[in-house]
Amino acid sequence: MPLSLLDAVPRDADADAAYSGFVEWAADRGLSLYPAQDEAIIEIVSGSHVILSTPTGTGKSLVAVAAHAAALAQGGRTYYTAPIKALVSEKFFALVEIFGAANVGMVTGDSAVNPDAAIVCCTAEILANLALRQGADAHVDQVVMDEFHYYGDPERGWAWQVPLLLLPRAQFVLMSATLGDVTAIAEDLERRTGRAVARVTGVERPVPLHFSYARTPIHETVEELLHTGQSPIYVVHFSQAAAMERAQALSSIRIVSREQRDEIADAIGGFRFTTAFGRTLSRYVRAGIGVHHAGMLPRYRRLVETLAQRGLLRVICGTDTLGVGINVPIRTVLITALSKYDGTRMRQLSAREFHQISGRAGRAGFDTAGTVVVMAPEWEIENESALRKAGDDAAKRKKIVRKKAPAGVVNWGLGSFERLVDAEPEPLVPQLQLTAAMLINVIARGGDVFGNVRSLVFDNHEPRARKYELARRAIAIFRTLVTAGVVEIGSLETPDAGAPGIRLTVDLQPNFALNQPLSPFALAAIGLLDPEGSEGGAGTGHYALDVVSIIEATLDDPRPVLSQQQFRARGEAVAAMKQDGLDYDERMALLEEVTYPKPLEELLAQSFEVFASSQPWIRDFELSPKSVVRDMFERALSFSELISLYQLARSEGLVLRYLSDAYRAIRQTVPAEAQTEELHDLVAWLGEVVRQVDSSLVDEWESLINPVDDPSAPVVPPAPPSVLTNRRAFGVLVRNELFRRVQLAALQRDDELVELDPDAGWPEALDAYFDEHDEILTGGAARSPRLVTVDEQAAVASGVWRVEQTIDDPEGHHDWRIRGVVDLAASEESGTAVVQVTEVVRL
Repeated sequence: MPLSLLDAVPRDADADAAYSGFVEWAADRGLSLYPAQDEAIIEIVSGSHVILSTPTGTGKSLVAVAAHAAALAQGGRTYYTAPIKALVSEKFFALVEIFGAANVGMVTGDSAVNPDAAIVCCTAEILANLALRQGADAHVDQVVMDEFHYYGDPERGWAWQVPLLLLPRAQFVLMSATLGDVTAIAEDLERRTGRAVARVTGVERPVPLHFSYARTPIHETVEELLHTGQSPIYVVHFSQAAAMERAQALSSIRIVSREQRDEIADAIGGFRFTTAFGRTLSRYVRAGIGVHHAGMLPRYRRLVETLAQRGLLRVICGTDTLGVGINVPIRTVLITALSKYDGTRMRQLSAREFHQISGRAGRAGFDTAGTVVVMAPEWEIENESALRKAGDDAAKRKKIVRKKAPAGVVNWGLGSFERLVDAEPEPLVPQLQLTAAMLINVIARGGDVFGNVRSLVFDNHEPRARKYELARRAIAIFRTLVTAGVVEIGSLETPDAGAPGIRLTVDLQPNFALNQPLSPFALAAIGLLDPEGSEGGAGTGHYALDVVSIIEATLDDPRPVLSQQQFRARGEAVAAMKQDGLDYDERMALLEEVTYPKPLEELLAQSFEVFASSQPWIRDFELSPKSVVRDMFERALSFSELISLYQLARSEGLVLRYLSDAYRAIRQTVPAEAQTEELHDLVAWLGEVVRQVDSSLVDEWESLINPVDDPSAPVVPPAPPSVLTNRRAFGVLVRNELFRRVQLAALQRDDELVELDPDAGWPEALDAYFDEHDEILTGGAARSPRLVTVDEQAAVASGVWRVEQTIDDPEGHHDWRIRGVVDLAASEESGTAVVQVTEVVRL
């Protein structure tokens, strides 16, 4: 039986015992320490801070495990931080396997698992806010900060600096492959804490890298790498679309043999490829080609990672997100460009970005060397191809018209490549920010508030001029907090203070600035709605949807969805304007005002201003009205239909994350007294949609409870819970399918209705209906559960429910019904409600 790390490094073990116990534990697993690992672990158990700046593949993760073990041996509490939730989650499950579920927790801002554990995995922002709120008194004995180069990120770097400033008791282990010169950080850390700082850097990679510059077309380059045994190959792109296009282009090449295809098929087994993207991915992976980017569903990314770890995928086309610590074994990194769009402009890669991506090449224990190939620009490749065709014929070579980089394009060439290969990562630039939420957390700490704020503003890593900018910012924020009555200043005669007391006048929720920061506003705005009719202007019966709209306005924007909603809305607007006879200039002027749907926009804007007048910190965050969950529900769309309607196949993962965030936010934010039966139905429906699309988190928990050690086991996650299990959620899915028919009938789309229900007699029924009534209503009242009846008695004998939807006519006669059946077995198989309408009748 393998040696347990908790047994190898027991409680109260001294430095020597902790070191020798860890080495014994590692050896028991066939791991021998590299010199850099050995040096770092000795420094950690000796109590020093460690800055570990060694190349990818030198075992920084093992050093982190040793640090956690040493902290637990001393009875301490240790934090592991990472920049992205996926990496936090991956590390959480890895540490649970080593230290046991009781000793490891996870906090990512929108979820918490065992948050009081001795080892906590979290995003850097979680720890930074904890440090602001509790300061030196925080129960933090050790911090392992992975991917520490994020310290220089303009948007998020503050979260990597704040813990260094405010946690003087903690031992820090700062890790990254691309830190550059960290002298200033090390000296400041030693000054603050009195601990020595050991810098372990400049280490030779155990798997050296070989760099080359290719002027051959990518498909030829890939074939050459495959032929010379340089796979697995990760082909790096800087957009998801480019990665998908490359996978399609490479699918024409013979990547794997027939035997390897069979092995892949056996490994995949019965994996559910249920979406349009999934079916495309299925075709690629069966050909030995993976796709990996942030827009994929988690279960698809995990499938690609698992197949790659088993050596079954020879080529993976993806984005540079793989550079952020995700564990996929790669022999060769093929970089398709040395320029990227960074959200603001096109620019060449920095040395840090280049080495971060390159460092994924070469697998310790598998490869004797890693390969990094950088592609020349297309025009350079075409010129080289023309020269090769001309051969040694001087006349032909002279006639070649050399292509140049298009005007305005960020170019690169052999010189750029050689410079990046030799360049050291740029020095990290501090990026401290100051927001009202940060200041409120410091004030909430109590004690010498003025001294605490002054220390944060002036005793940091920023240059002198930047410190004075922060001071002016702090004063401005403080004044708005005082004016709003959120903060008050006590009397100079306060007996227990040497300076005027500064304190909050409001109680902060324990997770202030950790979860959804706009939740307090959402609570206030929900209080403005009328559960009997909704005062949000949406009309009777829309209360539940108005609550959803308030919550959605507090969530981060899913940009691809909103962009496609706007594109569709503008297309519909143009068609309507053409029909109305508007000329081109009028159409273009009016089109600028057409955007994606923003329910309750006016109410929310007014409410936000009122709320901000008394809670000015809220202005740190942007309210953003939008309709994704609401749009999906009102249109009675399934997840796949939402993806198809807005052409979001490349962004399935982003859409699912948004729906999941909305589901959690509604459950966590809306108080019990504001919940109605309709809202309960909507929440149940949304939760079931998320679970049926991708139950990866459930799968991971299952793998902890029932671990599978067989490496040849199929890469098939457990199926999600039966869609029939949650009766309330399934009932909503059934009603949505019926209401979809109502919507199509209202628009008189006979062809689509006949396609759904060939034998229901839709055309004749609608002709008869519209002879009697002017329209079919589709407002909130029309989709009320009261207009739907479900007979479950037939299920025992026939395996179906019989259902009936009453059509809401303008006169309120309610004399037309849509009747059908729900196939329960088919519904369970597909993970959604399978409804067949059998007739449309007048009573």
